[in-house]
Amino acid sequence: MSEVRSTFEHVTRFGTRAFCTLGLIFLLVPIIVVIPLSFNEERFFSYPMPGVSLRWYAGLLTSEAWRNALANSLIVAASTTVAAVAIGGVAALGLQRLKGRSKAALTAVLISPMMIPGVVTALALYLSFSPTGISGTYFGIVLAHVLLGIPFVVITMTAALMGFNANLMRAAQSLGASQWTCIRRILLPIMLPAVISSALFVFVTSFDEFIVTLFLASPEQRTLPLQMWTGVHDDVTPAIFAAATLFILVSFLMLICVEALRRHGRYLSGLDK
Repeated sequence: MSEVRSTFEHVTRFGTRAFCTLGLIFLLVPIIVVIPLSFNEERFFSYPMPGVSLRWYAGLLTSEAWRNALANSLIVAASTTVAAVAIGGVAALGLQRLKGRSKAALTAVLISPMMIPGVVTALALYLSFSPTGISGTYFGIVLAHVLLGIPFVVITMTAALMGFNANLMRAAQSLGASQWTCIRRILLPIMLPAVISSALFVFVTSFDEFIVTLFLASPEQRTLPLQMWTGVHDDVTPAIFAAATLFILVSFLMLICVEALRRHGRYLSGLDK
């Protein structure tokens, strides 16, 4: 009986690994195909490539449209990150003081933008912003991206606060430290990995956002995703693949940073000691 169970477990483990490997290959193949084409010497997309060149990356830097799109994306993403981390961090701290159904209800409201389809969110924001005149402005785009980024901050910060020992704050206050001193010297250093992780998630989300930006942005606020969409329709060149490769590289670096911060946070909490 034990031998049959062992064989079944072995087959199940092998099948699970094979399924996950096939799924990973399915997700990685499009990326593997796109990256080499961004170094293609010619305008057409074919293998084998006639030559290797960096002309399309140079074109991203010399093109005014691509430079403006990059600047817009950086402005919007940076502003969104600061606002979302500040609002989401305060919200996460407030959630820690709530109990029962009120906490569950407020948490559901805060993370609801993650569950609502992007088109529905974009249309709702457009109909809400248009009468106020903030549609087609940087403020409107940043405000919309903040709504999309807050759930990432709330989830990350709430998970980190669950492992925070509140007795450290009480001990510091009993020794005469003010509330601000406790936050600055105890809470922030311990929560710093979670703060940076949530900021990275928000930055990538805002930098890569397309649907909401398409509804709200004017031609002056065209971001990189919108510029890539325009290139697909108007002038298809490997420059689009070059921009996509840069997106992939940034996302990969962000994931490395998040993993490093996660390990650092576990070390500070004593889980990896």
